Amino acid sequence: MNILLVDGNEKEASDRYTNLGMDTQFQVYEKILKKYSKSNVNITTIHPAVDDNYLPLGINLDDFEAVAWTGSLLNIYNETKSITNQIELAKELFKRKNKIFGSCWGLQVLVTAAGGKVRKNPNGLEAVLAKNIKLNQEGEAHPMYKGKKKLFNAFCWHYDEAEILPKKTKVLASNKISQYQSICFEINQSKVWAVQYHPEFDPKWMAGLMGMRKDILLEQKIYENLTEFENEKTILQNPNNLEQKELQIYNDVLDEDIHSLELSNWLNFKS
Repeated sequence: MNILLVDGNEKEASDRYTNLGMDTQFQVYEKILKKYSKSNVNITTIHPAVDDNYLPLGINLDDFEAVAWTGSLLNIYNETKSITNQIELAKELFKRKNKIFGSCWGLQVLVTAAGGKVRKNPNGLEAVLAKNIKLNQEGEAHPMYKGKKKLFNAFCWHYDEAEILPKKTKVLASNKISQYQSICFEINQSKVWAVQYHPEFDPKWMAGLMGMRKDILLEQKIYENLTEFENEKTILQNPNNLEQKELQIYNDVLDEDIHSLELSNWLNFKS
């Protein structure tokens, strides 16, 4: 299967991860796609927020059967060239027969390109763990969530959320912070699955992100104090020997097979 991976970040954002010895968001995504595909995958990663000429020489959008879209530090309502390049790309991809998966920013680009609208979430920043995401009846029946619990936690980091959804969108999951934690819709011949959280992240990478953004997390009261912050960061860095109470909270994200299930189901879904 030929997969097009769209990196949502500008170069400066990706360089921040690299300079700290971390994988970039697109490298994290590449690894998870390769790990969970049951068939051979060829991944072509493009960077429309970095370069206007983002398609490699000899590559055409018709060459792909599947498209995945990463997270990003961008805010879609700012409408810079880095953003409009991605919206226009999504519109072009919708003209083809694709299965498309969007994580966080990916959801926001796909919703916008299909005629919806994204806003700054009035509930504020949702970061590190999106707690108590609940599947509705549509979600329980949807193939994205085959094998998933009805109530779960997931890695996340977002200030924004979908406000108006494209026509005939199905909402699959919600929590107290975001009504649209998970959606799906069809447009032309393309089928879109998208989540507002990050099934591609892993615990150690998330701990690195916490270290990078400690001040923001404390300022935004995601953690009440430094001790609370350090405790959660330590759990993600070294999840061995957790007490039963902690396992109940963190098993959804510490077990990669569980927290990446949405992507695994998407990769191996035969439409």
